[in-house]
Amino acid sequence: MVDGVLELRGIQKRYGSRTALEALDLEVRAGQVVGLLGPNGAGKTTAVKVLLGLVRPTAGDGLLFGHALSDPKARARVGYLPELFRNPAWLTAREVLGYHAELLGLAPATRAAEIDAALANADLSSRADDLVGHYSKGMQQRVGLAVALLGRPAFVVLDEPATGLDPIGREELRGAIRGLREQGTSVLLNSHQLSEVEQVCDRVTILHEGRVLADGPLGDLLRPGGVRVHVTGLAWPLPSALDRYGPVELDGDALAFRAVEPDGVPALVATLVELGASVHSVEPIQPTLEERFRQLLHVPSGGSA
Repeated sequence: MVDGVLELRGIQKRYGSRTALEALDLEVRAGQVVGLLGPNGAGKTTAVKVLLGLVRPTAGDGLLFGHALSDPKARARVGYLPELFRNPAWLTAREVLGYHAELLGLAPATRAAEIDAALANADLSSRADDLVGHYSKGMQQRVGLAVALLGRPAFVVLDEPATGLDPIGREELRGAIRGLREQGTSVLLNSHQLSEVEQVCDRVTILHEGRVLADGPLGDLLRPGGVRVHVTGLAWPLPSALDRYGPVELDGDALAFRAVEPDGVPALVATLVELGASVHSVEPIQPTLEERFRQLLHVPSGGSA
């Protein structure tokens, strides 16, 4: 067991002849924010359902806080925001949380304080006594987040939490996730909004067709690859002397050498100068999560994942 939170090993899930997950390994450690990414149909939602005990895997096993996934005790310390949910329109946000507080078995003596804390974490305190039927979609999403945070869970699973949120709401969500990490709470963030994941996650697991394409610390996945050189004085097509440095791309007013490692930069600069070019700057190429995602899925820039 890894730091007492989540460990999935060799998880397979089949629905008839269709395989939704194949040999999935997934770990979440204490105080870690992990992003679960992948195109539609990659198996992300199935993975979430398996770890929550909502569906049983065809093969493989896992532990959640040291308990088997099928054990209700495994879910006692988990908060969950599903992608699709509906709250009774005739209840206020405070009443919705009161209902869930009863389901959680929160002690009556502390229930009001726990509800107030969850409302504050979801930035709903000022609207707590309004009917949720009058809320916008973004406000409805905040109610779901407040429910997920009720009772101060040690592990929070967020399924597309930014749905319906405006830019301010997304920034507040990022702040809430960072706050959970600072408190030592673990978070699994299932999202297709790569920029959101890039800003808050420590680790990323990328799924495609039920299999893990990449998994590791975000810094490792986004490690710089190649260099961008700003030059003048070179004609196109480029001289053949540059072929030894691998493929070259025109990147705005610069040349991108994606196969050149840091220790190869001095030789590259020397070659460019020998060819009569003026080298104005050299900088590492830092990929975004979206660029890395597209590379892994072999989706060209501008294509749809």
